[in-house]
Amino acid sequence: MRAGLPAIRLAIESKLEWALAAIVFAAILDGIDGRVARMLKGTSKFGAELDSLADFVNFGVAPALMLYFWQLRELNNVGWIAAMIFAISGGLRLARFNATMDDPNRPAFAANYFTGVPAPAGAICVLLPMYLVLIGAPQLPVTVTAVFTLTMAFLMVSRLPVFSGKRVGKRVPPELVLPVFVVVVLFVALLISYPWEVLSAGAVLYLACLPLGWLSYRDYQRRDA
Repeated sequence: MRAGLPAIRLAIESKLEWALAAIVFAAILDGIDGRVARMLKGTSKFGAELDSLADFVNFGVAPALMLYFWQLRELNNVGWIAAMIFAISGGLRLARFNATMDDPNRPAFAANYFTGVPAPAGAICVLLPMYLVLIGAPQLPVTVTAVFTLTMAFLMVSRLPVFSGKRVGKRVPPELVLPVFVVVVLFVALLISYPWEVLSAGAVLYLACLPLGWLSYRDYQRRDA
C-alpha cells in the first residue's frame, strides 16, 4: 500500500512518470515478497491477508484512479464506471485466488497456471495507454482507453488459464543459473534505461502470449483425461 497510495496522489498531481514508477515498484516487490518470507520462515495468515489488501490497493484501486484522473474522466460517469469496474475486478481476482489456493480438487498440473490474469500483471498491462504517450506515441481516444480498461478487468476475473511464474525460481538447473542471472541483470538495466519502451513491449508481449497458456492448459487436460 505504501506504493499504491502515493501513486494515487502523484496521479492527481499529474506526476505521471512517478506514479507509474510506484506501481512498477509495487509489482516487483510483489514478485519477491512471498519468496523472501518463505526463505526467512516468516509466513503467517495475518501476513497473507495484509498482502492481499495491499495488492487490492496497489493493483486494483491505484491503476484505476490513475487512468481516471489521466484520461477517463473525460467520459464523466462512463469513465468512472470503467475505472470502478477495473478496481472491483482486481478485488474479485484476489479473493478468488485466496479462496481456491488450497483447493484439493485441482489437478496437479493446475499449479503451473493462474485462473485469469493475475492482479499485478493486469495493473501493469492496463496502464499501457500511458506508457505509449510517454514514448511519444499519439494518445489513444478516450473510448479506446475505456474499452481496454474493461477488457483487462474481464481478463482478470475470467477463467482463462494463464502461465504462472511462481515455480520458475525453484526449477532453474544449476548450469543455467549464471545465464539466467545475466538475463535478469540485462532486463533490469533496460528497464532503468528505457522504462516506458520496456513496459510497452512487455505488456503487448504478455497479452499476445495469453492464448498460449490456454492451449497449454487444454493439452494437459487432454493428457490427464
